[in-house]
Amino acid sequence: MTPRILEVRRGLLKKNDEIAAGLRAEFAAAGAFVVNLVSGPGTGKTLLLEKTLAALRAIGRRPAALVGDLETDNDAVRLARSGAPVRQINTHGICHLEADMVGRHLSGWALADFDYLFLENVGNLVCTASYDLGESLRVVLLSVTEGEDKPLKYPTLFNTADAAVIAKWDLAAACEFDPAAAERNVHAVRPGLPIFRLSAKTGEGLGEWLAYLESRRLSEG
Repeated sequence: MTPRILEVRRGLLKKNDEIAAGLRAEFAAAGAFVVNLVSGPGTGKTLLLEKTLAALRAIGRRPAALVGDLETDNDAVRLARSGAPVRQINTHGICHLEADMVGRHLSGWALADFDYLFLENVGNLVCTASYDLGESLRVVLLSVTEGEDKPLKYPTLFNTADAAVIAKWDLAAACEFDPAAAERNVHAVRPGLPIFRLSAKTGEGLGEWLAYLESRRLSEG
């Protein structure tokens, strides 16, 4: 039975990759820079995205977001307070976003109206690594509350990322978090990966994060 299971999985990923390639072409043609945020549950993705959307709007950029979750639209309602266009994707038990889901939830949006499109993936450290969503940038979050060894336990997710964020930085001291060890572990899996220390609560590191997003978006253009 194992070969048959592998064949089905390869088929699903091939279909996803084909849809993702089409989305990537659409995003590029429209000039929308797409960022896929991936992490385990509870790392602070939503708060970081809320602050990012508001900060980008404050400097005249036009961001939007698609928010993945198994159920409820709580995160989308919260993010909409930023004033940016936001839509919820409910996966109903599926532990990751897929390119098909993203494509279906873009209906009615003019992508040329957006400078940025953020995809807040479902909180999962395994499945999200396998699915291309047509993004230009994949960013993995590691919370200080999770410990320093997450990159070693879940290397595929970190190895497929373009940048990493150490989130909830304001709690690092209280959690006795060792940032040097965490960064060594990240670079053991993905040498040279850019790492940002961020506190969405206090705003520490937000300026560097925004500058990075802007530089990557401009380099895509």
